[in-house]
Amino acid sequence: MKQLLIVIDMQNDFINGSLGTKEAEAIVPAVVSKIKAYREEKLDIWFTKDTHEKAYLTTLEGKNLPVEHCIRETDGWELHPEIFALVQPEDKIFEKPTFGSVDLGQAVRDGNFSKVELCGLCTDICVISNCAVIKAFCPETELTVDTSCVAGVTPESSDRALEAMKMLHTKILS
Repeated sequence: MKQLLIVIDMQNDFINGSLGTKEAEAIVPAVVSKIKAYREEKLDIWFTKDTHEKAYLTTLEGKNLPVEHCIRETDGWELHPEIFALVQPEDKIFEKPTFGSVDLGQAVRDGNFSKVELCGLCTDICVISNCAVIKAFCPETELTVDTSCVAGVTPESSDRALEAMKMLHTKILS
């Protein structure tokens, strides 16, 4: 059984930067533990990075969420230091200019993974978007999300996203 952990957008701006929350800060230790557990099992780990350019505020997303964040080459764009310290040369990192990544979905399909676990930020935007993308590319791949390793814009919107992911046949672990 080929397994993959995808760590979604564990970047400074979403944790303690321009869009940071106490809930995002609180999941860092659990995500670190999850990465270490996958490493011990010698399983694949990939990362995504929300990536915007300096003209972010002129984009449709920037007009709907007018808070500069994850601007390429800024501190806020970087992975949280505890997460970055765990990245290995063989890990893939997907830079994505929007919520879901078609490149990620295609890579999961091409990798023939039977099980994919998603963790990271934000449950209600990028985690659910990538869950849906992966499900579209890989309808027979088992998807899981551990609730201790995700946080949303608000706890309520995170819970709603987890319920919606259940409808996409994603196993929610608590």
